[in-house]
Amino acid sequence: MPKTILSICTSCNQADHKRQKPSQGSQLLAQVGSLIGDPDFAIQPVGCMWTCDKACSVAVTSLHKCTWYFTELPPTESAAALVDFARLYHESPDGSVDWKEFPEPLKQVGVIWIPGIPAISESASGY
Repeated sequence: MPKTILSICTSCNQADHKRQKPSQGSQLLAQVGSLIGDPDFAIQPVGCMWTCDKACSVAVTSLHKCTWYFTELPPTESAAALVDFARLYHESPDGSVDWKEFPEPLKQVGVIWIPGIPAISESASGY
């Protein structure tokens, strides 16, 4: 089974902490890293995920699965919920996670579901 990747914006800071160093995104990255401890998961720091007005931001993705993109994550309260969500996502064949199963803190933030790219050959795609 392919790894589940958590891409975490390391430049994110909420509006009232714009100049904070280390950034809130970097702090979230460290918290998630300290909790995950599983070879089925990879944490990918990303310099900027372009949702600066909706900090902090994290994408959860894997090969042949949909992607979930979370915004407006409270940096000190989201790490455990993200790890719990990543485990549910990892166990799902296509990355689908029912809203009822979402960890409660993730029901309070911005959530975007992006469909997975179908596994098709280049010759079949017409390109």
